[in-house]
This record gives sequence, C-alpha cells and structure tokens, in this order.
Amino acid sequence: MFYLCISIFIPNTLENESIYILAIESSCDDTSVAVLKNNTILSNVVASQKIHEEYGGVVPELASRAHQQNIVPVTDQALAKANIDKKQLSAIAFTRGPGLLGSLLVGTSFAKSLSLALDIPLIEVNHMQAHILAHFIKADTMKTPAFPFIALTISGGHTQIVKVKDFFDMEILGQTLDDAVGETFDKSAKVLDLPYPGGPLIDKYAATGNPYAFEFPIPKVKDLDFSFSGLKTSILYFIQKQTSQNPNFIQENLEDICASIQFTIIQILMRKLKKVVKKTGIKNIAIGGGVSANSGIRKALKAAEKELGWTTYIPNFEFCTDNAGMIGIVGYYKFKLGQFTSQETSAKARYHITS
Repeated sequence: MFYLCISIFIPNTLENESIYILAIESSCDDTSVAVLKNNTILSNVVASQKIHEEYGGVVPELASRAHQQNIVPVTDQALAKANIDKKQLSAIAFTRGPGLLGSLLVGTSFAKSLSLALDIPLIEVNHMQAHILAHFIKADTMKTPAFPFIALTISGGHTQIVKVKDFFDMEILGQTLDDAVGETFDKSAKVLDLPYPGGPLIDKYAATGNPYAFEFPIPKVKDLDFSFSGLKTSILYFIQKQTSQNPNFIQENLEDICASIQFTIIQILMRKLKKVVKKTGIKNIAIGGGVSANSGIRKALKAAEKELGWTTYIPNFEFCTDNAGMIGIVGYYKFKLGQFTSQETSAKARYHITS
C-alpha cells in the first residue's frame, strides 16, 4: 500500500511555544488517550476490557468493538482531566502498529478524523518505539537514559533487544524466534489454572515461593535471539506429569512453581543482557513493555546495576503497560522534527521498530 510521510520544517520560533499532543493507543485490548504539554503528561486515561477474562485471552473482534465504544468517552475524559480545549491541540498522535488490526483501525480512523476536523497535523507512532521512548516522559520519579543505550522490550507479543542510538535511530540486536516472554507467562499461568491475565499472578505468587524448587531448561539460542516455545512445552509436560501422580500438586506447590518459572525466564533475559553488554560495551540498560512491570525482573536489573556496574532505567508502572502517554511522547519528538503523516496512512498489524 502506498504510504506518504510528510516532513515539515518547524521554525525556531516554535521552540519556546508549548506543544499540546493528544495521543491515542488502541493496539490490543486497552483504549487509552493522553494529553501532553511538551514532554509532560497532563492526563493519561486507560479503559481496560474485562470481557476477555472469561475467554482466557484477547478476542480480536470483541476488542475492536470495545474500542469503538470506549474511544469517544475516553477522549472526552482525557481532555477534561488535562483541562484544555480541543482547539488548543497542536497535533494528534496515534498507534499505527504493530498490534491487532481491528483494534488499530479504530484508533487510526478516529485519529485521522479528529486531525481532519481540527485541521492539525497527524503523527503516526510505532508501538514498540513508544515503549522505549516512554523513558523520556518527564516524571519526578524517572531517570532519562543517555544515548546510546540498550533497550529490552518485553511484552505479550514482543521480546527484543534494541540498540538505541537516538530517538529514531534504533537497531534490533536480538529478538524472539517464536513466542514472546509475555505470552510465556500467560500460557504458563493458564496451565496452572490461573485466570487471565496470568502473568501478574505468577509474579504475585512467586514472591513467596522458592525459585530453586523446580528446574526448567534454559533454551540454547545463538547470539542475542530468544526462544520460549520449548520452555512453554516443558512447563506444560512437567505439570501434566506431576498432576497425574498427584491431582493436588498445583494447589500444594503453586508459589514454588510460579517462583521457579519466573526465575527461569529472568535467567534467560539476564544472560542475553550480559552478553549484549559484553558485545557492545554499552552499560546503560532500559526496559519497556508490559512485562517490565514484573517485580522479579526489576529486582534482577537493580542487582545487576550493583554487581556489574550497569546503569538501569526502569519506567513507572503506569508507563509499562499499553498507555497513550508513551504514544504522546513519541508524538512530541516527531512534532519537533516535523515528521507528520497524511490522511492516506493506514494501520499496520506488523510494523518494524526501525520503520
């Protein structure tokens, strides 16, 4: 499909003027709208979809319908919380991809319509770039990484190690060859009969469990790539074997099972991070994506900071999961560069992080 990216020169006179970005995120099952004044968030509203819990995972058709119901009231709420009028907005930023196509179409169509109605620029955002650049949101409790840095992006659909040389100069050094780490958490939780989303529950129960109680294999994958399909299978077979011998095995050992699963996943991630630091010499490490909210991963990174001399950057919890604030910060920096898109742009379910 033909795609046009419009780059417009922004005069220096705008440097001292406030830039107001309304940002829209609808890549999966959360409808989120944020308003930013420059790099500061004025509002960041998220409407979660509870309907998927009864199905044990996100149902794309239901997700897109819920986005249609939520997008207008969430936008109104974001503007009200920010205490600004639509006429004050400088541009509309939106998630173009990657994600569920039906969900992306709702946000893309709404953003294009709003941009057209207000006669202001339209800015497309790569969802995975946004997870990384969320570190540049101005917040009292967050440190901003210096370039270059290594970003570990971990979510339900992605696991990537990215070398970040500048805001829009990124290089993927490694990525999963099959399943993402977030999916591994959720599918393991499903095997344990935990409700969806199960990843946070594994983290919860792991806190009081023994991480050395049960041993799971570390996949042998070359270079900086990942593979989690084999780990998922080994966890499934382990649980099936144990429950066939003792039907109450899960209930009797839930905390230890969760701790052992989480410990294995953390070992996989940390081994790759140590390898990339040794290979590149870059010791600035930043995490992003929904799984970066995991307390075990955060503790492991902080421990590495002390033991290995890394400088780690961990976003606030509200900027880990899908939210429009991270879309808005990308929109802000693209606005300053004059990187606008046209009304001909369309949603992309697959959207490379360096695009």
